[in-house]
Amino acid sequence: MLGFGCALPGLRITLAAHYKMRAVIQRVSRARVTVGGETSGEIGRGLLVLLGVAKTDSPAAADYLAEKIAGLRVFEDAGGKMNLDVQQSGGAVLVVSQFTLYGDARKGKRPSFDDAARPEEARGLYEHFVGKLRGLGLKVETGRFQEMMQVELVNDGPVTILLDSEKGF
Repeated sequence: MLGFGCALPGLRITLAAHYKMRAVIQRVSRARVTVGGETSGEIGRGLLVLLGVAKTDSPAAADYLAEKIAGLRVFEDAGGKMNLDVQQSGGAVLVVSQFTLYGDARKGKRPSFDDAARPEEARGLYEHFVGKLRGLGLKVETGRFQEMMQVELVNDGPVTILLDSEKGF
């Protein structure tokens, strides 16, 4: 964790800059990832999860996000209300690693990816996240870590949710 502080007589304030695992979740009627023309992962109804890992993330962040996503009630019940999670709806999850979720273009026009985890650390947390989803009983497909991928999807709704692990643990 990076931080800085300022001292005032009798008062010390510390502001901490920290990072959190990020996910863009899209409810889809179908989604597919290809690498070099070969299908890596494909689902019908379910969730497409684009996952970004920060350099300070931990297995606890991955666990929190996996549990949150598994229980996310974004599928319609018989009454038309978003009341069902992906498993209750009979859906699956397609997880795609995406370090560009940490692209910071506030300065200049070329994004900086300084906050993204290095590939060797990110791979372990990505695999931990996928394993946690599978351990929760979900059918999970994946892209290929650190490969150039083409992602095709039909966003159902459209429903797109942004999540991070900041408040989870």
